[in-house]
Amino acid sequence: MTLNALWSWAFFGAQSPLLGLLIILPLLAAVGRTTLLFRAVSHPAGLLMAPYLAWVAFATVLNATIFAMNA
Repeated sequence: MTLNALWSWAFFGAQSPLLGLLIILPLLAAVGRTTLLFRAVSHPAGLLMAPYLAWVAFATVLNATIFAMNA
């Protein structure tokens, strides 16, 4: 949750695609790891994390593209 809030502040508040990218990459890793851990305990719980993982992956691609286009 902290990384998610930090990314919003970095990308939108500070208007820094670089800082946003530096935060969203560990966020993506954390969400991926959490999804795997949830799945190990309960398969439905892992499936319920899939949309969030997909959204963070999509946001990572968008963030990286915006950074690349403005670099």
